Amino acid sequence: MIAYFDCFSGISGDMMLGALVDAGVSPLELKRELSRIPLKGYTLKTGSVKRAGLRATKVDVVLKAGARGQRAGGREWSDIERLIKSSDLSHSIKKQGLSIFKKLFKAEARVHGRRYDRVHLHELGAVDCIVDIFGVLTGLDILGVNSVYSSPLNVGSGSVKTEHGMLPVPAPATAEILKNIPVYSSDVKGELTTPTGAVLISSLSSGFGSIPEMSVSKTGIGAGAANFRQRPNVLRLFLGNGSGEIKNPDSGVVVIETNIDDMNPQVYEYVMDKLFTNGALDVFLTQIIMKKGRPGTTLTVLCNDNQKDALMDILFRETTSIGARFYRAERKVLSRDIKPVKTGYGTVNVKICRLEMDTSRTSVEYEDCKKIARKFDIPLLEVMKTIGCTQKKVRGKK
Repeated sequence: MIAYFDCFSGISGDMMLGALVDAGVSPLELKRELSRIPLKGYTLKTGSVKRAGLRATKVDVVLKAGARGQRAGGREWSDIERLIKSSDLSHSIKKQGLSIFKKLFKAEARVHGRRYDRVHLHELGAVDCIVDIFGVLTGLDILGVNSVYSSPLNVGSGSVKTEHGMLPVPAPATAEILKNIPVYSSDVKGELTTPTGAVLISSLSSGFGSIPEMSVSKTGIGAGAANFRQRPNVLRLFLGNGSGEIKNPDSGVVVIETNIDDMNPQVYEYVMDKLFTNGALDVFLTQIIMKKGRPGTTLTVLCNDNQKDALMDILFRETTSIGARFYRAERKVLSRDIKPVKTGYGTVNVKICRLEMDTSRTSVEYEDCKKIARKFDIPLLEVMKTIGCTQKKVRGKK
């Protein structure tokens, strides 16, 4: 399932929650999952509202009497880490949520010139922030979303009032989080993209651009707090299935490279699998000659910018590398579709790449061919050749 967030009026944690509920997440199920966090002093309020005449769902985290200003488990990183680790949430959601929160802490720490484990997040560490972040992760999980994409972010303009006084939009922490993310500013005065919204979408989205190729099955509209006259202050969510390819094929990627000459070659297969599992677009090895004539290997990783830090962490943890370089590069890719095709061996997936309006080329998915070869105990090359011929016949039909 693909999720695409249309952030023409910015994005915030409550807007994302509203869009998810509007798209089909049950508020009762959401509350039940959030109750796994030992967090008290709030209720979740859901209702239908209008923004510039457009209906939308609004989700609010309402602090109970005496709890206003309360900070869940304290304001420092160690407090929130302890709170989440003690919860009954799934391991994957715990891990993802803590990674997102650490990104928030590091952004705030950089802005104020302090260590992330010593900074106080103020409003970012409040109950509503924890509910927003883990509510969004839970909602996406309930809907079965495995890929997230987003439009460029409208950050708004003017200034915003914070506990540090009046600050320009986007606020410093938000600007820090949105490095290398496509943004723009509309004529709306006010903060349209909040730190919580920024850290969620920058951490979750695999790409930013126009809506990807997908068959839309559900939509959702989440409301922001403000009600502007000139535009609906809402976040649109599209859910469906498809290739997930952003329509604009010309996009930037980050290239990560590291030279290694002291590692058991058997380890590379494991490292490459782990990099792909964690979002790498491509991983490949190049044989090189290093200083003093030593043979070595360059491990190269292609990824989206928001995945760079996580993938570099894997490189340093899983290989003997003590340093890596990275740079940004432009690329052009063909639009592609995956279609199931019936053959004499059963149904296989075929990749169709379009070169021009009336020109395309196809290739059978290698993993499908491998399964057939093992199942029928026939040579892999024979399977690929036979299915390839079948594809030509199917493609030739009018």
